[in-house]
Amino acid sequence: MSRDRGSITIWVLGLVIMVMALGGLSLDLWRGLVVRKAVAAVADAAAVAGASGIDETAWRNGELRLDAPRARWLADRVIAAEPDAASLRWRVQVAPQEVTVTVERDVDLTLLQIMAPGDEPLLVRVRATARPKRES
Repeated sequence: MSRDRGSITIWVLGLVIMVMALGGLSLDLWRGLVVRKAVAAVADAAAVAGASGIDETAWRNGELRLDAPRARWLADRVIAAEPDAASLRWRVQVAPQEVTVTVERDVDLTLLQIMAPGDEPLLVRVRATARPKRES
């Protein structure tokens, strides 16, 4: 019985380290999900704004298509107006009938950075596509 003395301390320390690692993983994954949701909202808003850049001359002739410079400008303007726009990287692609916006943001790890120092941040990338719709 005397040789078992102190063994619970080692078990508790091991358990604490494992719980901290699990907590760090949970915290970092939760942060990644929150950032992904925010980036998706930005990409969706930019794609919808870009899809409203209709070529008015073509529209008057009965054709529904996008004015590429206008659509790109509208999408860029929405993203640039975001409070954290400096931390975002984005690309706007305009086709005659659709706008595709790709937005990226890095998420720095917190507690997991202690366990795996030197790892790159988590990259969140979201792509949204919108098309102008002709009302019936």
